[in-house]
Amino acid sequence: MKIAVAGAGYVGMSLAVLLAQDHEVTVVDVNAEKVVMINNKRSPVSDAEIEDYLREKCLKLSAALNTEIREVGVYKDADFIIIATPTDYDEACNGFDTSSVENVLECALEESSKAVIIIKSTVPVGYTKRMQERYKTNRILFSPEFLREGHALHDNLYPSRIIIGMPESDENIEKAAYLFADLLKEGAIKQEIPVMYMATSEAEAVKLFANTYLALRISFFNELDTYAEMCGLNTRQVIEGVCLDSRIGMHYNNPSFGYGGYCLPKDTKQLLANYKDVPEKIIGSIVEANRTRKDFVAGRILEKAGFPDRENVTVGIYRLAMKRDSDNFRQSSVHGVIERIRRNNVRVIIYEPTLQDREFEGNDVINSLEEFKAISDVIVANRYAKDLEDCREKVYTRDIFQKD
Repeated sequence: MKIAVAGAGYVGMSLAVLLAQDHEVTVVDVNAEKVVMINNKRSPVSDAEIEDYLREKCLKLSAALNTEIREVGVYKDADFIIIATPTDYDEACNGFDTSSVENVLECALEESSKAVIIIKSTVPVGYTKRMQERYKTNRILFSPEFLREGHALHDNLYPSRIIIGMPESDENIEKAAYLFADLLKEGAIKQEIPVMYMATSEAEAVKLFANTYLALRISFFNELDTYAEMCGLNTRQVIEGVCLDSRIGMHYNNPSFGYGGYCLPKDTKQLLANYKDVPEKIIGSIVEANRTRKDFVAGRILEKAGFPDRENVTVGIYRLAMKRDSDNFRQSSVHGVIERIRRNNVRVIIYEPTLQDREFEGNDVINSLEEFKAISDVIVANRYAKDLEDCREKVYTRDIFQKD
């Protein structure tokens, strides 16, 4: 079986590594540096298990630049082509920018008359059906991914579920959909994996509603924490008392500066856009609640720093990534907090060891942790770390349980 994977991010790399245990897989990307890394068995994303598999397993894995597709015959020879390219939210058009998906679709359909194309990129509800109609083919399926940054391969090895969206009344495509699900199960370690087959639009809706529910849960516990902090209550005790109810559960309940990362901000906005002509109150409130939380957090940070009574205060940001063990700064909630602090003409400095530059988006980057601690009047940590124990009195965090 030959499989092409377009995109070398978390989704693409985790799927490529999973499938390359038993099948010939080629990752296609626009970034030459990523291609070189993969061909040298190095991961272009920060994920411990992907790194281990590349280093230790005998994988049938290679990489190629998208400009080499025709020359190498990557799509022409493939049985399956998986699209895992980014679909960032475009504020101007109030929806996902799906141009990268369409670029791959056009090339794949031009190069191959047999390959079944699986869209793994997150797309608006109804998108796959529109692509089937635009390109006059049933060879386009949609299969949502449910992965965490930094744990993408683990979540493919132990998937919560496999969902395949496919056109109805096409026996050959149905067989291909079942085969693709079998490939995912074959590469996984978990044995009993729930598998659901449905129409493509329903599969797209599952992805957006699942992520929006996660954003809702984060927002709920953040607002609980806001109330507790404002009213002098013990947040930990309240959350633990609430979550001992088995219907709620002691998971995904750690307060933060807001939901962030690559998926939740854009997916909630896209789902809200899909509600254009549908009555709603909750979905829009989730998006607004995230803005309100950042406003509150920024205000508390400035208060702890002594602003506005003290002049020339310095706010230190300890790490930019939203989660522990992640190298992804995109849409991290701390960016919104920084933006709000800067509106008050307060100096912001950043400690982020993965940054080599001395400046990041107009803020000074301090590479020495000791210097960073000394300069900062208040240290902002979305997720707490032992590095900060010796200056605990300066730290502002809402990391109650010290987990993601």
